[in-house]
Amino acid sequence: MNWDEIEGNWTEFKGKVRTQWGKLTDDDLEAAKGKREELIGLVQKHYGHAKEATAHQLDEWAKALNK
Repeated sequence: MNWDEIEGNWTEFKGKVRTQWGKLTDDDLEAAKGKREELIGLVQKHYGHAKEATAHQLDEWAKALNK
């Protein structure tokens, strides 16, 4: 799944993001609005991962949505 689709259907995907990254709050998800870079920053903030590792993790998650 690409990020344009995720951003366009953000309401549908918020629950899936929350399942994957449970430390994110509802306010975090509202702030991200499906934007990849915003989500990377929020995951980094809550989990303390490097930006590259977080970006990779998000991209792998998005790819898995197609399966």
